[in-house]
Amino acid sequence: MSLILPGNVGSATAATGYDVANSARFNSGSSDTLTRTPGSASNRRTFTISFWVKRSSVDSAHKNVFSSGAYSSTQMTQVFFEASDELIFSDFTSSPSQNFNLTTNRKFRDPSAWYHIFIAVDTTQGTASNRIKIYVNGVQETSFATESYPSQNFDCAINVNQIHTIGNRNGASLFFDGYLSEFVFVDGTAQAHTDVGEFDSDSGIWKPIDVSGLTFGTNGFYLNFETSAELGDDVSGNTNDFTETNLTAVDQSIDTCTNNFATMNPLENYYQAATLTEGNLKLLTATTSNVAPSLATVALTAGKWYYEAKYVSDSLAVSAGAIGIVGNQITSATAHAMLETAQKYGLYLSDGDIWHNNSKVQELGAHVDHTATIGIALDFDNNRITFSKDGSWGDGSGNWDESSPHTYYTIAAPSTVDFQAYFPAFGDWSSGSIGYEINFGSPIYSISSGNQDANGYGNFEYAVPSGYFAICSKNLAEYGG
Repeated sequence: MSLILPGNVGSATAATGYDVANSARFNSGSSDTLTRTPGSASNRRTFTISFWVKRSSVDSAHKNVFSSGAYSSTQMTQVFFEASDELIFSDFTSSPSQNFNLTTNRKFRDPSAWYHIFIAVDTTQGTASNRIKIYVNGVQETSFATESYPSQNFDCAINVNQIHTIGNRNGASLFFDGYLSEFVFVDGTAQAHTDVGEFDSDSGIWKPIDVSGLTFGTNGFYLNFETSAELGDDVSGNTNDFTETNLTAVDQSIDTCTNNFATMNPLENYYQAATLTEGNLKLLTATTSNVAPSLATVALTAGKWYYEAKYVSDSLAVSAGAIGIVGNQITSATAHAMLETAQKYGLYLSDGDIWHNNSKVQELGAHVDHTATIGIALDFDNNRITFSKDGSWGDGSGNWDESSPHTYYTIAAPSTVDFQAYFPAFGDWSSGSIGYEINFGSPIYSISSGNQDANGYGNFEYAVPSGYFAICSKNLAEYGG
């Protein structure tokens, strides 16, 4: 199972004076792309591509991150993840005839992780292997499943007067699923990887640095995704802006390579067969009897945590949803409902009460209707859980009328369950299909009010209870145990 543990939360734990504020969330089902056609060709032999990426779908179809040209009609240079999860940087003509192809042996299969991909190209070099250098998280890739380099002084299809696409291969439907941040293209220079990142002196973790001082060249660009209305805005000083297609303000995310937020886990979905979209924050349970809950990417062992979920659909209209936490592995589609077993605790939307081990254990509020936003408060300092509806907390007598967490149910300590931790989880207790839009602090829907935790993290519809925090790597490093 891929997951974020409090002691292994990635680049965001590194002490840094540079924070990345935003990323762009790409959803293949929406055909999200950014496109630009340079007015003229520039340096086709020497350039740099650098970006941070957090994948949403793995072990799936070929997913293009960046391409120049149109498939089968022009020469094309592209960066993409293959269906078997290798990273490929290649150039080909319409046959397609490969001009070069570097395919990593490394597989990029962790949907909870931010990866830094850095590609420096200089085809003028006399030594073939010096013409393309690929770095992942600050370390040069040297092991390739396919390793063919361009001829000396080869003109790549990139940086020429043809369409450049972020999020797809133009002329095909190979749309990217996931998050991109700090997307940099330098025209005319093969930069060093240390020009865009560094290893933290304390943790040894690779982290981004400020790239605004780079000389980007004529067709160079720097997308930091900080302008929500124009996610394709180039801030390099060149105004080489990209045109957004289907990307809107809600696709701007605060889940970044310096503060990694929880999402749902597509690798933990074998029995559930749930449909995950929108950066793994929109979940639709299966229409069959697959009642096992889906788990998030973060294991929680200590601290106080808050997140929200909009209850957006229910095919049976019976509010059979279950929202809660799971402490052991899912091994069956039908026998592991969140409300039925001992290491799972949840709110049953049908009655608004807390259930555990096939019994109602705590009266809380009342029936939860569609369109409601449910708040979840997990307190691992005192080992207890409670819920709210549209900003009001259950009072333990069948009403949603408290301004702060009021009535809790005591859970087994994380150290006593199989995982020795709990995962946030969502599911149902029926053969219907229930939909949730989940907000661990970086929502996929518009927020009308906007509330942060006491550390200034997250974006929630309702006030974060005092002492509780968004589930993100910076908070995990401080409070996660």
